[in-house]
Amino acid sequence: MNRRLEQAQACVGQGVAAIDTPALVIDLDAMERNLARMAAFAAGRGLRLRPHAKMHKSAELAKRQMAHGAVGVCVQKTDEALALAHAGVHDIFISNEVIAPAKLARLAAAVRDLPTRFGIAVDSALGITRLAQALDAAGVHALGAIDVFIEIDVGQGRCGVAPGEAAVPLARQIAQHPALRFAGLQAYHGGAQHQRTLAERRVAIEGATQAVVRSRDALTAAGFSVPLVTGAGTGSFVLETASGAWGELQAGSYLFMDADYAVNQTEADDPVFDHALFVKSQVMSRSENHAVCDAGHKSHAIDSGLPAVAWPSGLVFANGGDEHGILRAAGPGTALPELGETVWLIPGHCDPTVNLHDFAFGVVGGLAAGRVERVIRVDTRGALG
Repeated sequence: MNRRLEQAQACVGQGVAAIDTPALVIDLDAMERNLARMAAFAAGRGLRLRPHAKMHKSAELAKRQMAHGAVGVCVQKTDEALALAHAGVHDIFISNEVIAPAKLARLAAAVRDLPTRFGIAVDSALGITRLAQALDAAGVHALGAIDVFIEIDVGQGRCGVAPGEAAVPLARQIAQHPALRFAGLQAYHGGAQHQRTLAERRVAIEGATQAVVRSRDALTAAGFSVPLVTGAGTGSFVLETASGAWGELQAGSYLFMDADYAVNQTEADDPVFDHALFVKSQVMSRSENHAVCDAGHKSHAIDSGLPAVAWPSGLVFANGGDEHGILRAAGPGTALPELGETVWLIPGHCDPTVNLHDFAFGVVGGLAAGRVERVIRVDTRGALG
């Protein structure tokens, strides 16, 4: 790893051609445009922005998002949170349930020892009990030392309590532990993000909104203030915003925009985000009917489909296995790339693609004639605990 990182660092200041393949590349100009557009959207509507750092897994990029106005970041795993906190990210919400005592002990020690403000999602009495026990064992007794959000199932069918009254006993339990601060509701509908039509996503978020309102009303009737509802993703954040029920957006993929999100139907006045994450590859073999590039499944995730070919145009990517990608002409009259020619791929799903790499090359000036400005570490690669 250190030798590879040193080799990568040696490319800084050189042209894009110096990047060996296959490699993860971030178009920093496009990324900055995406940062500015989302920041302007949230600020213009009085919303907090807490993007998902599980997407880029980088402390450097998390800090960049916060420099653009984000209040902090989300992660899904305890070890992701700890890696970012140790790297200087000062506001992190684990938007997921943590039950294992060992993980909670690590989190409690970080709450005690680090200047980072932490939050966590819960959906069970056991989760609250174990969190309180871990904080107590670590000697954390400050009032409201950690923010606790009750997760409700708004349609994902994954984690979360049923909408409505089920949140009330959890809020009562949180209130019994002085170190825990009831911070609001976690309401994220992951399944809505990749529904292709606007009509489908509207139906999904209308249902999610009803779930949020029912839960908030039940808590209010029981005497609890609900300070914040947090959630929303890149595929649906405009709809959550329009509902008026959410106060914080957790969209993450907007920063890079993968091939899967690009095929979602959007409104004409929705923010437009540019592709900023690519896999650079090159042609290693060529026949009459196809070419083969050196970027197989070990360089890009395929859970949301195969990559799109950004350049050369007119090509489609087909499954070639772990180390190979098959390139074919999309239609008659399209020439196949030559041996050694560069091929730029747009991953189908950015999050797990990033997790396959130790670092990314940050490029300015475009992919064709730009230069490597810096190397960006993937700090939480493999942080699955």
